[in-house]
Amino acid sequence: MLQVSRWVRVLVGLVLIFGFAFALPNVLPESTRSHLPSWAPKDTVSLGLDLQGGSSVLLQVQLDQVVKDQLDFMVSDIRRGLRKAHIGYEFQRPEGTIVVKVKDAADYRSAFDTIKGLNPALTNAALIGQRQYDITEPGNNTIALKMSEAYAKQLQRDVVGRSIEVVRKRIDELGTKEPAIEQQGTDRIVVQVPGLADPSHLLSILQTTAKMTFQMVDESADVMAAITQRRIPPNDELLEVEKDRAGQQQLPVLVEKRVLIAGDRLKDAGVTTDQNTGRVAVSFRFDGVGAKEFAEITKENVGKRFAIVLDKKVLTYPTIQEPILGGSGQITGNFTTQTATDLSVLLRAGALPAPLKPIQQMTVGPELGKDSIEKGKIATVAGLALVAFFMVLRYGLFGFFADVAMAINLVLLLAAMTLFGATLTLPGIAGIVLTLGMAVDANVLIFERMREEARNGRSMLGAIDQGEERAKATIMDANATHLIAALILFELGSGPVRGFAVTLGVGIITSFFTSVVLTRMIIIGWLNAFKPKKLII
Repeated sequence: MLQVSRWVRVLVGLVLIFGFAFALPNVLPESTRSHLPSWAPKDTVSLGLDLQGGSSVLLQVQLDQVVKDQLDFMVSDIRRGLRKAHIGYEFQRPEGTIVVKVKDAADYRSAFDTIKGLNPALTNAALIGQRQYDITEPGNNTIALKMSEAYAKQLQRDVVGRSIEVVRKRIDELGTKEPAIEQQGTDRIVVQVPGLADPSHLLSILQTTAKMTFQMVDESADVMAAITQRRIPPNDELLEVEKDRAGQQQLPVLVEKRVLIAGDRLKDAGVTTDQNTGRVAVSFRFDGVGAKEFAEITKENVGKRFAIVLDKKVLTYPTIQEPILGGSGQITGNFTTQTATDLSVLLRAGALPAPLKPIQQMTVGPELGKDSIEKGKIATVAGLALVAFFMVLRYGLFGFFADVAMAINLVLLLAAMTLFGATLTLPGIAGIVLTLGMAVDANVLIFERMREEARNGRSMLGAIDQGEERAKATIMDANATHLIAALILFELGSGPVRGFAVTLGVGIITSFFTSVVLTRMIIIGWLNAFKPKKLII
């Protein structure tokens, strides 16, 4: 039956009203948008880096370093466990493996049980019963440990996920507007910052691991012997020191390996001024647990030096003059306002779980972006005009109806992208142009089916009704397969591919609505208004 129910008419009307309302701000100048009523939509579609200019950086998470660190932690645990059990041992470290040779065969079984007890279970609910390390017995009183495949995959997911969160926090702390941060592949992170002409400062912030620790200085050891003869006590490490305020390199210091407080106990950090010298400094404040630990440490070590270490480099190592009970302090050093600000950002955002290595960077100038937009507009208008001309030439008045629906489709596509915060990229514009062509595919199928029904002797109303009804299944199948392809592109692709997939996917949905529902309503409205006697198509 050639009729449209009232609820469908109301629904279509609401879709068109909201569609035009959300699309309109995209063609209004900023001065006009700012004066719109408070209830009116004001957002515009977000432009990708290739359209508005900016910088893109591709970072690789250095997972090898994380695996090495985990193996080092396990070696330390095994060493402590075997010493506590008074078992003699030797370590061998083939690539990615820990091999423990038990000196006395009589202690072998006890050593094996000790090491087995140090092998924690995985916390993932889907991996219950599995352990972090696969333990084997190669023979000759040796025990071999290798990171299990399940733990390696879990570690990779966790590290990359945490890295993305830290990167996002650091960029937010810098006040950057509308950054795009997403994972690419298994171990890469794409960071896109619109309007950023020089990414060097951003890279320096993102590449710094910012692992801060508070450790005691070992003042009883011979620093010169450690420097010249490498005679470093087993519980100490020799660390470089930041240059002094005059820019002179200082001697390294011996600090205890034991970490008194980790940087993750920091609650806040900011730029301040040292009241004693008037120089720029960095203030910090611990959380509740960190404040208590800091108070206890400073109580027990009055008169001793403690080192504030960032990424295995000593920033400062002041003497504890008195217990610090307030849970706050400051870091002095050779800071400028910029370096102090950067350090504050790093401390507030937290440490990266793994180093990040830049493997690609790209900068797009704003003029190139504007040029891309203009060319995209020309391509869209040209595509729209050519398709519209063909439809009128081929199907006459019905082709004009399809053209009206196609223009509305473009409005709805723009509105949907604005409403859902999708980003429009240069490949996305290509997706829009493709959508315009696809938008009339359904109409072509319907109109050709109408012609076929008319040739078979059906009446005008019967040809229109049956033509639409019999073409609908084919149209739905075609749109479903296209939508699946768009979803696959979005899920597996990245960057430009995703931009194309977004506009293609949204365009498929809006095209189905305009070509099947809206065009039908226009045709029925024409029939009711003019009551033609003959099908002209």
